[in-house]
Amino acid sequence: MEPAALDAATLEKLISAAVAAPSMLHAQPWRYRLNPDTVTLEVRAAPERGPRQADPMGRALCVSAGAAVCNLRVAVAHFGWEPVVRLLPHRSQPDLLATVRLTVSPRGAAAASRDGLYDMIWRRPGRRYPFPGHGLPPRELGVFAEAARGDGAALYPAGPEETARLLRLTAEAERRDAPVDGRPPAAVSESRATIAVLTTTHDRRADWLRAGQALEHVLLLATAHGVRATLLHQALEWPDLRWALSDGRRAPGHVQMLIRLGPGVSDPGGGRPTPAGCHRPAAW
Repeated sequence: MEPAALDAATLEKLISAAVAAPSMLHAQPWRYRLNPDTVTLEVRAAPERGPRQADPMGRALCVSAGAAVCNLRVAVAHFGWEPVVRLLPHRSQPDLLATVRLTVSPRGAAAASRDGLYDMIWRRPGRRYPFPGHGLPPRELGVFAEAARGDGAALYPAGPEETARLLRLTAEAERRDAPVDGRPPAAVSESRATIAVLTTTHDRRADWLRAGQALEHVLLLATAHGVRATLLHQALEWPDLRWALSDGRRAPGHVQMLIRLGPGVSDPGGGRPTPAGCHRPAAW
């Protein structure tokens, strides 16, 4: 495949799309570099930007970098090229998390761009308003699960008993994270929504990067389907609670994120495009 011809204006749009990916506490613990000879964008870790105390192993860093890679893939395809992604391509460069090479392959780019996900990148993230008292239909959940599977992860809806267990763990993490203020934890008060569990078979850096790509893919699809989504990440930041998330599950694997999903409802600013020049990346 031939390399693409990339101009400065398009490069800026590609980076803007990547920067719009969600990251822990808006940390954006990554940086980008362009190799002009091969027209390859490098995504490199910037751990000094991340919350080291809450992410000592760099798992959240890799998940957020994976989300940025997903946005890059969507943007590259939107502009008519084929994105060729490699994860952890050079063992001698541990900070190099991924490369995205732009190649001329109209057939592949056309297929990828049909998803219409590029515009979803610029939508505002989900808001913390109460979810409706009913979950999502199986058909939509199936679409999200297929997207996650294509990115090397698995996504399934938790049943009632598992949902209650996951929310108890999330509530415990919230209790540890902040002083008790007399209000019920958000995860408990909004327990009627569908809780989707994102997992990977293994628990290595490459798996965290795959999980990040799958996560962002699901979030973009949710926006396109008018589905509201928020991330229940709190228990993942405590080693004992993260272990407990995977303990007793119906299938093997490592939990990488809990996604609360519910039908879209009217709320201030929810799902509306962000005004030009005012975009802020989503956080978890």
